[in-house]
Amino acid sequence: MISIIVAIADKNNAIGRKGELLCHLPNDLRHFKEITSGSTVIMGKRTFFSLPKHPLPNRRNIVITDITGEQFEGAEAAYSIEDAARLADEKKENFIIGGGMVYKQFMPIADKLYITHIHNVWDDADTFFPEINSNEWQLSAIEHHQADEKNPYDYSFAEYERKKEFIIIKN
Repeated sequence: MISIIVAIADKNNAIGRKGELLCHLPNDLRHFKEITSGSTVIMGKRTFFSLPKHPLPNRRNIVITDITGEQFEGAEAAYSIEDAARLADEKKENFIIGGGMVYKQFMPIADKLYITHIHNVWDDADTFFPEINSNEWQLSAIEHHQADEKNPYDYSFAEYERKKEFIIIKN
């Protein structure tokens, strides 16, 4: 199973600016850790090197690079999106964790989305998440949170499932 996990700005699907996250939401980081712990995480190399700890502990890390033979300490290298998908654990949930181009390329084959909707807009954002098409995705869970002393913006944890296509057979 391929799942995408990301925090996005509500109004414009922004996910980053100047190579960093939009903001620091400790509850979102805790949520990310709870969901991905013990699983495989797949990311681009800029995302890998932007992590405070790389590789991410208690996870199998796969890093996508377009440089043949490039290696990453503590992580497996994949040389294409298809290669990363082949390396994914068929028996478990695998998480795509960024960046923008990796999300875009995995969107057509993802089964589930874990989206933290940050209820704010960043006009200086330069990296964006693809549109979540309501013809393809159905909201399956949502949990709203108010800003507090540690989390400066209102936010919601949402889960989306890919809509199942069905065929009506007439006898």
